[in-house]
Formats: sequence, C-alpha cells, structure tokens
Amino acid sequence: MKSINLLFVSLTALLLLNPVFAADELPIPGYGAGRDYPGAHLTPDPNTEYKVLFDLVVEDDNLDDPYPMLPLIARYINTLAKLGVPEENRKIAIVMHRGSGLIGLTNEEFRARHDGKDNPNIDLIKMLHAAGVEFHLCGQGVLSRGLEEDDLLDEIQVDYWALTTLIELGRQGYVQIGG
Repeated sequence: MKSINLLFVSLTALLLLNPVFAADELPIPGYGAGRDYPGAHLTPDPNTEYKVLFDLVVEDDNLDDPYPMLPLIARYINTLAKLGVPEENRKIAIVMHRGSGLIGLTNEEFRARHDGKDNPNIDLIKMLHAAGVEFHLCGQGVLSRGLEEDDLLDEIQVDYWALTTLIELGRQGYVQIGG
C-alpha cells in the first residue's frame, strides 16, 4: 500500500510541476506562451500542420525599438509548442517589405544607417530562425535601398519581390496575418 501511495504522490507532483518544466523547454526562451484558459473552445490541434505567414510592414522611421510583431510571433510559436504541436507541424514564415526589411540588417549596417544605434532585433531574429521561422525579404526593396547581401543577417532570405512571395506562400496553403 505504501508503494501505491508513493507512486500516487510522485505522479501527482510530476503533473503539478510539469508546467514549470515545460516553460523552460519552450522553443524561444524569455517570451513565454499563451496562458491556459479552462474550457477554451478552440485550441491548436497537435496533429495539424500550421502554415502561418506574418506580413511585416513598417515605415523606415520606426526602427529604434524592437519590431513589435517579433515578440508576438515568438509567443505564438511557444504557445503552439506548449499545446503539443511538434516542430515539424509549425511552418512559420515572415515576409518583410517596405521599411520592415531593415530590421534584418547586420549591426554594422544598421548603425551606419541609424545614427550609430544598434539593431534591437538581431537576437530575436536569430532565436526565431533557430526555432524554424523562415525570413523572406523583398528583393525589390533591397535593390531600391542599395543593400548588398553582406548587409543582411545570415537568417534573411532575399526573394524576388514581396508580392510574389506572399502569393506563392498563399498558394502553398499559408494563412496570412497582417499586411
């Protein structure tokens, strides 16, 4: 009987402590996940492939602070992971155009274009990319701003044109958020 009680207490403790351990195992540390809502009607299904495209647009003069959508995207990915959606079912793409592409500049190039200020987005871009997020940058914007591939972070993929990327990813079944 003692062993059954010990087993029950041990399993109960593991179940109660599991959320604490799970928070440490989120794909993007430091950004948390959505809070549990008992009885929520719709929640992500771990067996579904989530193809989500975030369309980032910002004007060039709003680049001193971290881009506001990046932390939201980090929390979304962490929420999917917390709710059991495996990495292979999390297909997240970010399309950057107009001024938003400048968040993908190397620190050196960002400083040169922004009065010596550091790029506040680099760490989160690297964490998102490590978690499987694909970053697509409008090639037409790269050309119009006189950028070179070396001016961009390694995590940034330059596509022909944001419009063609948005259409192609939509054709592949991605759901577009923002824009």
